[in-house]
Amino acid sequence: MSKQSKRREALVYHAKPTPGKIKVVPSKKYASQRDLSLAYSPGVAEPCLEIDKDVDNVYKYTAKGNLVAVISNGTAVLGLGNIGPEASKPVMEGKGLLFKIFADIDVFDIEVNTENVDEFIETVKNIAPTFGGINLEDIKAPEAFEIERRLKEELDIPVMHDDQHGTAIISAAALLNALELAEKKIEDVKIVVSGAGAAAISCTRLYQAFGAKSENIVMLDSKGVIRKDRDNLTSQKAEFATDRKIDTLEEAMKDSDVFIGLSMADVVSPEMLLSMSANPIVFAMANPNPEIDYDLAIDTREDIIMATGRSDHPNQVNNVLGFPFIFRGALDVRATKINEEMKMAAVVALSELAKEPVPEQVNLAYNETRLAFGRDYIIPKPFDPRLIAEVPPAVAKAAMESGVAKEPIEDWDRYKNALLERLGSDNKLVRQLLGRARTNPKRVVFAEADQLDVLKAAQIVYDEGVAHPILLGRREVIVDLMSEIEFDADVPIIDPKSDEETDRKNRYAEAYWKKRKRQGVTLYSAQKKMRERNYFAAMMVNVGDADALVTGYSRNYPSVVTPMLELIGKDDGVSKVAATNVMMTERGPMFLSDTSINIDPSAKDLARIARMTSKITKMFGIEPVTAMISYSNFGSSKNPRADKVREAVEYLHKAYPEMIVDGELQTDFALNSKLLQDIFPFSRLAGRKVNTLVFPNLDAANITYKLLKELNKAESIGPILMGMKKPVHVLQLGASVDEIVNMAAISVIDAQEREKRQLK
Repeated sequence: MSKQSKRREALVYHAKPTPGKIKVVPSKKYASQRDLSLAYSPGVAEPCLEIDKDVDNVYKYTAKGNLVAVISNGTAVLGLGNIGPEASKPVMEGKGLLFKIFADIDVFDIEVNTENVDEFIETVKNIAPTFGGINLEDIKAPEAFEIERRLKEELDIPVMHDDQHGTAIISAAALLNALELAEKKIEDVKIVVSGAGAAAISCTRLYQAFGAKSENIVMLDSKGVIRKDRDNLTSQKAEFATDRKIDTLEEAMKDSDVFIGLSMADVVSPEMLLSMSANPIVFAMANPNPEIDYDLAIDTREDIIMATGRSDHPNQVNNVLGFPFIFRGALDVRATKINEEMKMAAVVALSELAKEPVPEQVNLAYNETRLAFGRDYIIPKPFDPRLIAEVPPAVAKAAMESGVAKEPIEDWDRYKNALLERLGSDNKLVRQLLGRARTNPKRVVFAEADQLDVLKAAQIVYDEGVAHPILLGRREVIVDLMSEIEFDADVPIIDPKSDEETDRKNRYAEAYWKKRKRQGVTLYSAQKKMRERNYFAAMMVNVGDADALVTGYSRNYPSVVTPMLELIGKDDGVSKVAATNVMMTERGPMFLSDTSINIDPSAKDLARIARMTSKITKMFGIEPVTAMISYSNFGSSKNPRADKVREAVEYLHKAYPEMIVDGELQTDFALNSKLLQDIFPFSRLAGRKVNTLVFPNLDAANITYKLLKELNKAESIGPILMGMKKPVHVLQLGASVDEIVNMAAISVIDAQEREKRQLK
């Protein structure tokens, strides 16, 4: 993708369909006049009076307790410098988005038009009553130190400058684990810090809090080693000045144990690495390019333990591991500040989490066989779902023990469960799918690439490294559309109707004819069908010219599924193909089957559909908890339509006792775990969170998923075809660009899984 195309895509993303990345959404009913009279006049007077009696009631009656201000003056925006308040706003909105999706914290971004320290502090103090916490962002040093210090002293809500402390907390967790692996003690190691900005200062202070000795630390700025005999040092730099008679990074690196890079790209050479002690620890965290290239570093020394700020290498030092969860814990106990004890608790929690067995969901997200504590895994991955349940409680406990918590937590199990529930509306699953596809992209045929939305999706998967697209359709149309959207990649374009493809069409036709010549297919009819893109595309996958196929955007579902069944066919041991849709709901991902294929499945068919859906759910890294849906509850109706669901469950319980499945159940009982526990405590689903629904017929499944999609605006992935011999997936007519991208990722993962099975 060209630089111009990337620029355009970024601008469109921020501008369309509505400008910006965050919005305010009502959290109370507002449909009736009664609702409005409670929300505003006259009902609103009652909470106002209660707050007037006791100001702490503001946390009871308003959103203050879950509202953080992301505040900046735009003087030190990462990679952009001093660009001012307005230009920094997209960054602050982005930070707000991360707060929401990782920890369910609401954010207002505030851009302040002043570089005067006193004015900035006064502004923040004046608006502080609105917020439960203050996240300072992208403020240049040394002013950032003074601003944070004074606001922490003068406000009674948590204040943190993430640029300083986020990197410090994550890197400290990584450092503790790296030292353990290197069999070194923090009080003994020699540490070189390249960079003397806010992050570098805070990192070094935190390392000292864990035992690093000042006499073992050398810090460098743009002028070289910060020595005690240098003039005009700021108080922060003077704190880390050394009395060693050295001037350069090269000299400082000799015999050192740890390098902390928060400076600029390519300042560390292989020779410097070789001069370090055994088992060197190198955190090259400059963005976007580290102080030394990752591959160069690990090629230079086999004993190195390496971390960067990049997501494409192991051990990414990513602030998103810290700030959402630190503020979550602080808000939940109404901490008056974020103190050293709370930061250190976050460090320890992150450090310990990396040593725990990694959930399969995380392994799948990063296409790892088994992530385990070691040189390539010293800190948790950002998509680890355990972060929300581990870091905030650690921070909250530290706040309580250090005396800054106004509302202590008493039931920790209940608190952890509440934290996990907060992320139910998050579509992390989509990000995990895309990330997993990127680890081993496959050749995906887009059979309708002369449709603009399909081509846009192909461009995205190409740019994102999700797949290697093969574009099918009218060449001249595809070329014109590619020019229009600035898709200038060198990707295969194939027009099945062109003379250029005659040899391939004949080859495909003969292979198809040989397979189906005893089912009424002639060689002539096979050659004719190869002019149709779906038959041609299916044969590409069949003969190995492509790994997967996505189609169906411009044609009705049955007409597209038919050639797939004819040419690809069912997988070994599969009697019926089915389809499932993944719905991104407020309670988390829900798998709904069968949404597209079987009109009125029998009891045995329903059991098979449940089994296939279970496999798909596991492919997503989720343990299936399956409810077999009906209008009846456990025999309350004796109608044959309910009986078949009951028979399917009996068969599953007998043949697959390890499956967590039950029914027949009405949908409300299946989704309301308390209701199910109270009325039907004997059910295998009692006390569990159902994530898979198998419906008794196509009517129920298809209607339900489309209602969810349209009324609740739930994002859908699917229908995902189950039971096919090859990775072919059929879109719904008129699918959105995002839906096509998601299905392409599913196709890639499907191909990856089949490849793994063949290698076993």
